Amino acid sequence: MTLSKALQGDTAAQEYLIFRLGDEEYGIDILKVQEIRGCDRATRVPNAPDFLTGVTNLRGVIVPIVDLRVRFSLQVVHQNENTVVIVLNLSDRIVGIVVDGVVDVLSLDHEQIKPTPDVSAALSSRYLLGLGVVDNRMMILVNIEKLLSREELDAMDAVTDALA
Repeated sequence: MTLSKALQGDTAAQEYLIFRLGDEEYGIDILKVQEIRGCDRATRVPNAPDFLTGVTNLRGVIVPIVDLRVRFSLQVVHQNENTVVIVLNLSDRIVGIVVDGVVDVLSLDHEQIKPTPDVSAALSSRYLLGLGVVDNRMMILVNIEKLLSREELDAMDAVTDALA
């Protein structure tokens, strides 16, 4: 089922948390967000995948921290006062993602979501929902549950299980 067909049956707007990576804005389903935290120091785990910057202890739960700049193959920059970790509740796991800053929460209806053009092999279309368009503003909408492959999730689980 295509995005537009899936959205046609749903007339209600969906809320997205909009965050920044570099000069681009991205959106994720607000219902996946557990909390937004300052970017605390993560404990680096030896031999972990590059995108996994480390783990942190969040009220007794070991949470893997994914750097979206690394995951999206963007230039890595030093963290600053705007850098935050968005803690997500993804099915049966808690994951943190490091982003350059949170911008907004927007409600988008299906008419404001356009299909993603197939122009870049760097951004796998498996985790892109489309482009949110509000006035002259455009956001890349990400299906955060599909961002990491099964193998990458298994590697993260192995790291957190070993530390638990």
